[in-house]
Amino acid sequence: MIVLVFNCGSSSLKYQVLNMQTENEYSLLAKGLVERIGMDHGDITHKPTGKQKVEISKPIPDHTEGIKCVLELITDSQCGVLSSLNEIEAVGHRVAHGGELFPKSCIVDAKVIEGIEQLCELAPLHNPANLLGIRAVEKLLPTTPQVAVFDTAFHQTMPDYAYMYAIPYECYENYRVRRYGFHGTSHKFVARKACDILGLDINNSKIVTCHLGNGGSVTAVTSSNGASIGGGTGGDAIGGAADITINGGKVYAYNYNYQNDGAFSPATAIGAGSTQDTVNGAKTDIKI
Repeated sequence: MIVLVFNCGSSSLKYQVLNMQTENEYSLLAKGLVERIGMDHGDITHKPTGKQKVEISKPIPDHTEGIKCVLELITDSQCGVLSSLNEIEAVGHRVAHGGELFPKSCIVDAKVIEGIEQLCELAPLHNPANLLGIRAVEKLLPTTPQVAVFDTAFHQTMPDYAYMYAIPYECYENYRVRRYGFHGTSHKFVARKACDILGLDINNSKIVTCHLGNGGSVTAVTSSNGASIGGGTGGDAIGGAADITINGGKVYAYNYNYQNDGAFSPATAIGAGSTQDTVNGAKTDIKI
């Protein structure tokens, strides 16, 4: 089964072409990167397995054009890895925030797209870009099924005492302000891979997983069913462990002001610490 996978950002996209033999066994046919989308000069790096790397510089006005270039490269007679686009049986997309709407991966349809749109407020830098990739594939491969894989889904097994903040409960009831956890696909893979290497039973092991990259997070994985019971990031993707751009001690806060009209909106970066009378341990810019 040939699967094309995209991880779309606001001005770039990564891709891989995978030949899936089984659920856990696959071979990489090609991978690449499209950068500087929407700028005067775009860059494409295409790396087909067993063939020479291809680098192209050309204007790439939008994600649709970027993905069109990817489709042309993977079917090219010289640097391609597929004889036809008809070989692609599914397209997968990494989507940053699934909130409480999406506790697992799902086939993309109009309802799923609407849900991802609703969650753009919680991930304003990521979800809109992920949607650009989904809509581009809709145009270019209209009959190929698409699957959304959510960074937050793995952490939807966290108990309420792990994901609730010490703030007015209305913030959760009305605006879903809570800890969501991110990098879930990474944590899920690492937990299972570690058990495979060490000869452990994923359903009977207590594991701490670390996602270390441009983004960083730590997760506790339960011994009962290999599920997340504590994510190291908060209601957004930037709180938690320190990484290349985040110091880990400040998180993206939410301003909830009862004195006005109860409106809720993203606010400022604020300090974190232990919970006390005026500090909730992760989000402190709460104005009562």
